[in-house]
This record gives sequence, C-alpha cells and structure tokens, in this order.
Amino acid sequence: MAITLSDEARRILALFEDVTGATGRDCLVDDDRVVVLVAAGDMGEAIGPGGQHVRTFEEKLKRDVKLVEDASLVEDFVANALAPAAVYHVTISENGDTVAYAEVAEEDTGVAIGVDGRNIDAARRLASRHFDVDDIQLT
Repeated sequence: MAITLSDEARRILALFEDVTGATGRDCLVDDDRVVVLVAAGDMGEAIGPGGQHVRTFEEKLKRDVKLVEDASLVEDFVANALAPAAVYHVTISENGDTVAYAEVAEEDTGVAIGVDGRNIDAARRLASRHFDVDDIQLT
C-alpha cells in the first residue's frame, strides 16, 4: 500500500532520521504535534539514551512528538498506536467495515483516547493508511 506524504511530512521524516538515526516510515502532521511511525526494531534508537534523540527532535521541530512503532500484524500495529496505554488484546472484525476492537486497561482508557481524542484519532489514521482499518473501538 502506497502512502502519500506532503512535502512538510517528507521534510519532517528526513529531519527525524538525521536527528535520531532511526528509520521513519510515515508521519502525521498536526498543528501542535507530529506522529512518526518508526520502523519495527528502531524505537530504542529513535528515543535515544535517556530520551535524548526524541527530545532533540522535538526542540528542532518546536512541536510535541509521538512515536509509534511499526508492526507487520494489524493487531500489534493497533496496540503500538495506542501506546502508552496498556492494550490487552486486539480483535479485528471484517463484517462490512474493518474494525479493530482494542481491549484497554480501564485506567488507561483516557490515555488511549488522549486530549480531545487526538491519540485514538492518530491511531485510526495510521491504521487506515497501513492496514485499511476503518475504525478502532476501545472495549
């Protein structure tokens, strides 16, 4: 599945790779935040020692950054996209629309949703772009 990136998203991914040394696979750009999809296995490099790489990247962008680790299975991808919420299980239903039902720890529901729904919105957008998931519902 081909992902189309804006010029701004391409520039941000190039900066991300320069600053962190990790591979960025996708990027969602919002007014006050950037969500970077990090190649599977590169999350430690993206964060850096004591979080230094991601902090430097945020300082250069002058925006908050959320990192999401890529995964080959849709269930793992959805769980990663909802992190740092504790996701116990993800079930995919394909009755018409493809919906991912994520079982999230009750105390982490707010974290999964995020302020003004921005975490679950980013998870939905990424899951749609990479796995044709139409929706993510928390259970």
